[in-house]
Amino acid sequence: KAPLSKSLLLVPSAISILLTLLFQHYQKFFAYNLQAVKEDFQIWRLVCGRTICLDLKDTFCSSLLIYNFRIFERRYGSRKFSSFLLGAWMLSALFDLLLVEITQYMFGITINSLPSGFLGPVFALFVPFYSSIPRVQVTQVLGHFSITNKSLVYILGLQLLTSGSYIWILALSGLLSGICYNSSILKVHQILCVPRWVAKIFSWTLEPVFSSSEPTNEVRVGMGATVDIQRQQRMELLDRQIMMSQVAQMRRQRQQQGGMINWNRLFPPLRHRHNANYQDHRPSEQGIPPPTEVSEEQVARLMEMGFSRGDALEALRASNNDLNVATNFLLQH
Repeated sequence: KAPLSKSLLLVPSAISILLTLLFQHYQKFFAYNLQAVKEDFQIWRLVCGRTICLDLKDTFCSSLLIYNFRIFERRYGSRKFSSFLLGAWMLSALFDLLLVEITQYMFGITINSLPSGFLGPVFALFVPFYSSIPRVQVTQVLGHFSITNKSLVYILGLQLLTSGSYIWILALSGLLSGICYNSSILKVHQILCVPRWVAKIFSWTLEPVFSSSEPTNEVRVGMGATVDIQRQQRMELLDRQIMMSQVAQMRRQRQQQGGMINWNRLFPPLRHRHNANYQDHRPSEQGIPPPTEVSEEQVARLMEMGFSRGDALEALRASNNDLNVATNFLLQH
């Protein structure tokens, strides 16, 4: 569900590799030469020089970052995501020129060219990544340094930042453009946006090329954009696994005793919380195996969380006395 991210990952990387290995004599057309822009009015270099990387290290790092930032296309949609990239790309071009002039005025350093590539929008994506993606601790190193789900992305950004002499200018301009676009300063997000008709044209022409179907030979895991979506997907997977285990248990019981499958057991009354004492009214049917023995300590822990005793018993039986699975099951039903 991220065709734009896939196209940004494949097309510029392929062109960069071809320019490096086979067509070195064409690299001069993709150089981000600011002197040629200011003195010779070669405005086209602002497009070519800020799209394709001429350094394979920058290509590799930016591709990995785009792969990690595909989460925003899934969250916002391709049109809003492309509008952010377009706005950040145009704003970072302006900030590039301003920062070069400021550097020359304050420090007397003349900068004639900057590293080429789609680097401004990549650094701009760190702004929503920092502000909107939750930080989840994975482990700790030496007991003091926390490793989170965002650490690898920051390490890649640091590696990209240290790959060139003046790439810090691109990083700073990208961060400034990301802040301006993300905070809606001067209504930038309304001015620099992709028109709807343009988005429809690209959706009809390019999306079928770069889109792919979901895998059918494996179970999906929690890959949502937010923690709530990931939790919901995990709970759906656990619920499905519990239901399938009950189906298998009923089938084994039917093969052993020849009884009919009680399909009501596959959807226990736990889903209807308003009847906490459902066990008093549950019909007894033949062919159902005796209930699984549960630990009173685990029942007490679930009751301390606010669940009724009947719900706690049913959840522990359905989860085979796994307290974590039972807790998640109760929270989601």
